[in-house]
Amino acid sequence: MRRSMAGRTRTRAGAAVAITVAALASGCTIEPSGADGNPPAGAGRGGVLAVKIDNVGPARPQTGLDAADVVYVEQVEAGLSRLMAVFASRLPPAVGPVRSARETDLELLRQFDRPALAFSGAQSKLLPLIAGAPVRALPPGKAPGGAYYRGGGRAAPHNLFVRPAALGADPRAGALASTGFRFGPRPAGGTPQARRTVDFPAARFTFDWVEYEGRWRVTMDGRRARTSDGRELGPSTVVVQYVKVRPSRFHDRAGSVSPFTETVGEGSASVLRDGRAYKARWKRPSAGDGTGFTTSDGRPLAFAKGQVWVVYAKA
Repeated sequence: MRRSMAGRTRTRAGAAVAITVAALASGCTIEPSGADGNPPAGAGRGGVLAVKIDNVGPARPQTGLDAADVVYVEQVEAGLSRLMAVFASRLPPAVGPVRSARETDLELLRQFDRPALAFSGAQSKLLPLIAGAPVRALPPGKAPGGAYYRGGGRAAPHNLFVRPAALGADPRAGALASTGFRFGPRPAGGTPQARRTVDFPAARFTFDWVEYEGRWRVTMDGRRARTSDGRELGPSTVVVQYVKVRPSRFHDRAGSVSPFTETVGEGSASVLRDGRAYKARWKRPSAGDGTGFTTSDGRPLAFAKGQVWVVYAKA
């Protein structure tokens, strides 16, 4: 449900604040304080850093992506893909390559209280919408000095990276409560599935279940996905969420129309966890709400604890 004003002002426990401050300084992981492994009730929204990340061949391998709590996979111009990584528990030293924002991001981020958004820029007609959105926009021109840098031995525009700590981001324990995600033991039912492939017009994602590691290995466009320091990307839960993808009123410099992914509404999904696939329904009543996932009989569908990938596939 949409949060009330009381929910906006609910005071977080002093212990959680202390943990958050320490974690920001050290880069350590913040563990959920709920006894059941879920964010505590009223732990609050916001407290996240979202980073738009390049995902074409010259941009790989990416940096810092393994530290994200949630990775959203979106379709952009020419049928390509781009990632939005959300950090709530841990800030890596660097993230990138950083690329431009899209209208889809603004609606998706409304589920958080004024999240920080790191991005390289945006189409000129989109900039006023970003300025008026309830996000803390932190492109290079508005970020503190030294937050962004060029590197990685790559050509522009695939060489822009950001230092999250330099942005003054404020990750908070329980900040993911507003996503609507629930975490818990494996639900009954489901169908055994060891591999799942999702195709965009010009991108492909394959997830392979690795039993002894308890995670899904990610392959993008036929190549195993790793970070710049050689770590394989391996979410615990993968959500293939079927949505409407329509043309927006914006376009890139080449004149290609930017697609808009509708994340408000309801539809079908497939949730992959523990080597099984669960048919699910998703529902997000408004942009201020998170997305709830339920089983075919209407029960909340719990995710496996760990990183979550949400792939927006065209319905």
